[in-house]
Amino acid sequence: MASERLDFVIFGATGFTGKHAVQVAAQLAKEKQITFGVCGRRKQALEAVVKEFAPDIDVRIIVADLKDEESLQKMTEQAKVLVNCCGPYRFYGEPVIKACIATRTHQVDVSGEPQYIESIQLKYHKAAQEAGIYIVSACGFDSIPCDLGIIFTQQKFNGEVNSIETYLNFSSTSKVSGAILHYGTYESAVYGVAHSNELRTLRKKLYSEKLPPLKPKLNRRSIIHQTSLSTGWSMVFPGADRSVALRTQRYLYEKYKQRPVQVQTYVTFKSLFTILATIIFGMMFLLLSKFEFGRNLLLKYPAFFSGGTVTREGPTAEVLENSHFSIRFKAEGWTEKLAEPTDTHKDSPNKQLISKVSGVNPGYGGTCIMLLLSAMTILKESDKIPESGGVLTPGAAFGKTSLIEELNKKDIRFEVVAQLEK
Repeated sequence: MASERLDFVIFGATGFTGKHAVQVAAQLAKEKQITFGVCGRRKQALEAVVKEFAPDIDVRIIVADLKDEESLQKMTEQAKVLVNCCGPYRFYGEPVIKACIATRTHQVDVSGEPQYIESIQLKYHKAAQEAGIYIVSACGFDSIPCDLGIIFTQQKFNGEVNSIETYLNFSSTSKVSGAILHYGTYESAVYGVAHSNELRTLRKKLYSEKLPPLKPKLNRRSIIHQTSLSTGWSMVFPGADRSVALRTQRYLYEKYKQRPVQVQTYVTFKSLFTILATIIFGMMFLLLSKFEFGRNLLLKYPAFFSGGTVTREGPTAEVLENSHFSIRFKAEGWTEKLAEPTDTHKDSPNKQLISKVSGVNPGYGGTCIMLLLSAMTILKESDKIPESGGVLTPGAAFGKTSLIEELNKKDIRFEVVAQLEK
């Protein structure tokens, strides 16, 4: 019956990410007997997606439009968890959040847009708590591997962690070259960089009190550097990982009185030429994104301004299936915990742990596995998620659940590489 809630409804199912989500949902439907539906503006396009990716599964088709509030509520009231694949979220995310709160429906998404994510927390955390629902953004490659990788490292450390540095590596075994990102991901980045100046004011409102100063302080490394953790040349990673991880650490401190970990995130490139070219393109991207005419140029010519890494068609199946990622985590701290999280250790850190998260097809296939398993975790393990609802980070929501174990079963692997006590 249409009145019965499905386990998931995938909104934006006809988009590039949405199609991958439907494919993963179809696999989970066979493995775990979950029920799901797909939603978008055009019924015919939705039927085509179901025919291609879930031909032998009973999938409910729902039509809704972001401009029609009533249609959004009719969509969300048919789901236990709304899986939102419709971005950029700064333009399209908030109406869905409102509908989910009105119909008491959990929501997960793959937003890597800090301004959007943190503004939703500021505006709707209390309302989500009162509705008894969880709203968890950044449930894809931004930022499940990094955020849960830090949680995993803390759990395995067996002591007290002071700082964690992360190093992201990409590689490909594909015999053909081509784009590695879809235009939608790129569009979100353009507007995210354009409005990055909003974050300082937003965070002052969101966090009225600063975290306690931690010693020894973790300083950012030089603009370009080398490290034993990864082969090549590294620079600061400009994505959402660090902002999401720091929100998780603040939550753990406020909720459980756990010492917050200092975090710095980096990305590694194999050659000096590649990292220099990336910096040059990045500076051009940053400058142009600040002006309307510049944004129009960036959006009109994505392939040119991304060095060929972005197209409107997105990466081919061969490129996706042969792309790999790994993130190495270097944790430093002490073998013993102090009584209070704000207490200062008299000695320098005496313990180090190296861990790793790795997988295949991070941008879309892997992202959708992370997204759908996050939704399943809300369905199956809500008793292990803190609070009775609210706007949470992946680490805050899923740190005490079996999500890491479930991801390991899908070849998104979390492992300890080495431990050293001084």
